[in-house]
Amino acid sequence: MKRLQILVLAVFLPFSASAQEATVLPVIEAPGVTMAEFLWLKRPVVVFADSPNDPSFTEQMRNLAEQPQALADRDVVVIVDTNPSANSFFRQKLRPRGFSLVLMDKDGGIEIRKPRPWNVREITRAIDKFPLARQEMLERFPSGR
Repeated sequence: MKRLQILVLAVFLPFSASAQEATVLPVIEAPGVTMAEFLWLKRPVVVFADSPNDPSFTEQMRNLAEQPQALADRDVVVIVDTNPSANSFFRQKLRPRGFSLVLMDKDGGIEIRKPRPWNVREITRAIDKFPLARQEMLERFPSGR
């Protein structure tokens, strides 16, 4: 756990110094966490790897750290699982093999699975196409028709 926290801090620290009010994207370790904690509140972006040293995992975490505000605007919470033997709720439900990126919606539905890292632009474009996200956008910014 400490190793992952250090990795996350090392990735986020340079970006927090550059912004006056740095956005902190929640990054949670999967063991002991269930979807019920986020249902209708957050959109889990689940990042799986067989080890925190996996190059794809490291690249994905770096990508997520580049634009935390864009993800925070979409109510994203990042859940990481780099320990297959812990057999977390998300690992049981999503059954990844090696590195995997899974985008889920607020209703707990699995929207997209990717075997390679995605950048924030790709993630946010995908989220913006989710039916619930589209509905939220219409409620926030009505067209006035």
